[in-house]
Amino acid sequence: MASKRQVTAVGLKREVRDWAGKIRVEPKQLYVQRMTRKWASCSTRGRICLSTDLLREDRRFRSVVIVHELIHLMVPNHGKLFKSLMNAHMPDWERIAGGRVSRMCGFVNHSAGTRTSGGRRRREDLPGG
Repeated sequence: MASKRQVTAVGLKREVRDWAGKIRVEPKQLYVQRMTRKWASCSTRGRICLSTDLLREDRRFRSVVIVHELIHLMVPNHGKLFKSLMNAHMPDWERIAGGRVSRMCGFVNHSAGTRTSGGRRRREDLPGG
């Protein structure tokens, strides 16, 4: 059974560094901050921001979000290469993420391939929704 123990921001950053070593990428900057619409984000300049909401999430779900953003350092979209890399590093990622994938990169609903109207989150995509 996965651990639901709350992690600190320092611990979360350590998890990112561990995964970055496995994937062989290096984020230029790493932040943990309040984010209301996304679990995390990755800029084209290599800056990764992680939501403080992840501090209360299960380790395996955090790993999915972390791997997702780290892969964006190599692949900027969600095409076949991106999905292949996600599957190579986290074969269960879709099952682990469940219905929460749409918050991963903003408003893209990966499982349905759709966007919510105006790029806004549906209530069920937000924490506690």
